[in-house]
Amino acid sequence: MAEADWNDVTYIGHRPGKASQLRSKQAVNSALRTGVDVETNKKFAGGQNKQMSANKNTAKLDRETEELHHEHVPLDVAKLIQQGRQAKGWTQKELATKINEKQQVVNDYEGGKAIPNQQVMGKLERVLAIKLRGRDKGQPLAKK
Repeated sequence: MAEADWNDVTYIGHRPGKASQLRSKQAVNSALRTGVDVETNKKFAGGQNKQMSANKNTAKLDRETEELHHEHVPLDVAKLIQQGRQAKGWTQKELATKINEKQQVVNDYEGGKAIPNQQVMGKLERVLAIKLRGRDKGQPLAKK
């Protein structure tokens, strides 16, 4: 039998590190120290949740000559929402919970800053029992 040297170490079935371990800062720095070639690539918008086709209609918008903007809730509708809420004695948060929306949504609608959503307008009409759309705005909502 051969003499065994206690200082020699034999690895059986040694596996290289996983890809995530090989990309860690510690692994890259140790590779650089030992002189191994390291390739690095910088990806455009890497690690962000961004779509690559962000501006689909940029050419169409460039050809437009008029100023484009979103329609906001008219001030008369904003006042109707505020008056209807105050007539019921609710806060903005209470109204928001009744229509299953955030309090900021009600705040934006009452301030006239929100882009009107027909579903939210319908919820507000039902809860406040006031017509907010159409010709007869401000009239009581007719029950079916």
